[in-house]
Amino acid sequence: MPLVQIQIMEGRSQEKINNLMKNVTDTVSESLDAPKENVRVIVNEVPKTHWGIAGKSAKELGR
Repeated sequence: MPLVQIQIMEGRSQEKINNLMKNVTDTVSESLDAPKENVRVIVNEVPKTHWGIAGKSAKELGR
């Protein structure tokens, strides 16, 4: 059973996250010849205060 974990910065709509999960599932299924029902996708949203870029948080940088 393929398991894909994706970490993204918070702030995207649920529609975009749903789209991401569908597209990743489709791609993994096709690439590995695995049934879509066996593909698992976990999306972790990281708060901007916990996402560091060059030693500063994304929130500090206005991202």
